[in-house]
Amino acid sequence: MSRRLLAAVLTPVIFVLLVPVAAIGQVRPQAGAAKWEQPRTPWGDPDIQGIWNNVTGTPLERSAELKDKALLTKEEAAAYERRITERIAAAEATPVKEQTVFARTGYSAAVWFETGYALTDNRTSLLLRPEDGRLPPLTPEAQKILPTLAHPFAGQGGDLSLADHPEDRGPYERCITRGLPGAMMPGFYNHNYQIVQIPGYVVISVEMIHDVRIVPTDGRSHVGAGIKQWLGDSRGRWEGNTFVVETTNFRDIGAQRETTVFGTTERGRVIERFTRLGPDLIDYQVTVDDPGWYTQSWTASIPMRKAQGPIYEYACHEGNYGLPNILAGRRREERDAAPKR
Repeated sequence: MSRRLLAAVLTPVIFVLLVPVAAIGQVRPQAGAAKWEQPRTPWGDPDIQGIWNNVTGTPLERSAELKDKALLTKEEAAAYERRITERIAAAEATPVKEQTVFARTGYSAAVWFETGYALTDNRTSLLLRPEDGRLPPLTPEAQKILPTLAHPFAGQGGDLSLADHPEDRGPYERCITRGLPGAMMPGFYNHNYQIVQIPGYVVISVEMIHDVRIVPTDGRSHVGAGIKQWLGDSRGRWEGNTFVVETTNFRDIGAQRETTVFGTTERGRVIERFTRLGPDLIDYQVTVDDPGWYTQSWTASIPMRKAQGPIYEYACHEGNYGLPNILAGRRREERDAAPKR
């Protein structure tokens, strides 16, 4: 389905006030709010269409300083948000010579990050399971290869300097994809999603790296096991008012623990549940079952709130000199090292 067709079938978006959330496990409208009825499409499916944003200050994993505390009081949450704000301000005020490599090149959180630091419903982790708010332990196999995948901008094999060919760089750096569930997770910027429904399909257009997910809902089976795709092979179904998407047939994206990418191995399976709870709120839950990487499955709950549109084109490589400069810099390093050899 082309982007032009997507634009033709989109419904107008009305900007309304955000609905407060009130419970860990599933966000829901504030008690006492006016009764809301789930709208339906002309063909009878629950209507979840619109432009949605999942920005939140709540991290995927609970920090060590908060340990087993799943919820904070109002006062604790305010203090936590103040500490995070102060840490970022201090980092950006650091003299250039003492800054990290990213900061020296203008990687400013205040400029780039599309987020405040407010916690969703005072939760300290988006994870529902495991209950400690931490991702499950890795399998022995994953523990062996984790050191080579520790950085989202590393080349194949984890070497930050590896740049013999463009293909040596990771899929996110080459503007290919963030993988799944990474494409549906918050963390930095461009966290907007456009959902369109037509009979037999639900389409999810992801602003970041312009991924478009076309999910059949007609009961067809998954493609053959030999077909592997960056975002896998998705099939959708309705369970009451909840849209359930099961995705298999992944490529091994090679960055399973970095939220900027966050893919799976080829053995991974991702289950997503979209439940509309009000005119401007969707409870999005994602379960990742990847025996090639984790010793158990994990589930996160992320609120998606109605956003004022439209979504603009994410032209990831238009005027982007980063990749050719990385390759050119590597060639310069090789020339400089040649006389020494």
